[in-house]
Amino acid sequence: MGNKRSKRYSESEGNIDSGMLYSPVEAINLVKNSSTASFDETIELHARLNVDSRQADQQVRGVVVLPHGVGKTLTVLVFAAGEAQKIAEDAGADFVGADELVARVEEGWTEFDVALATPDIMTRIGKLGRVLGRKGLMPSPRAGTVVEPDDLEKSILDSKKGRIEYRLDRFGIIHSPIGKASFDEDQLTGNLAVLMDAILADKPDTIKGQYIKSVSLSSTMGPGIKMDINAVSDMRGLA
Repeated sequence: MGNKRSKRYSESEGNIDSGMLYSPVEAINLVKNSSTASFDETIELHARLNVDSRQADQQVRGVVVLPHGVGKTLTVLVFAAGEAQKIAEDAGADFVGADELVARVEEGWTEFDVALATPDIMTRIGKLGRVLGRKGLMPSPRAGTVVEPDDLEKSILDSKKGRIEYRLDRFGIIHSPIGKASFDEDQLTGNLAVLMDAILADKPDTIKGQYIKSVSLSSTMGPGIKMDINAVSDMRGLA
């Protein structure tokens, strides 16, 4: 079978010049106009980096709180015990616990968007890597999801608001949501600016010269829209 595009997709693609590098604002307007599905499509950033994702010293991964959220309230699980468990419950975490929660996840349950853990629980959840790792949910210090009890409340509130983790895939590309098609231009621009600032700040020291090879936006069902790298890299102050 061939790669058959829908009529709606083809019409949207026809409004986009594939040889053009658009400014962030132009790209956001185009991606919003091409989002004509019957549901509120997610808008995603796709950034191809000049790194080798197989090299430990060239990993790009981090956590950022998008100022305008991601278009839904995220479900937060916290692995914690004792006083930390009460802090997490009071802060509004959706699921909180230790051994009983570990057992539930070990059986394959992953009905949550974010997983946090206190440092003292990490030895108990090591075996969950095979379940949580492939979904990008395994708590880790590098991702900022191993949290001291004193910082739990803020981390939970941030997670519910729009805390996202970005990371390279095996092809050296970051795919990350910046909001929904229903967001206005300023909201999408602000989220994109904050995410790009974080990615730029994470440039590995071993990378010399060009860091970002290409950057584009797309909606869930729409075509990709290429952006001007320099314009996207200079969005500070637009959040």
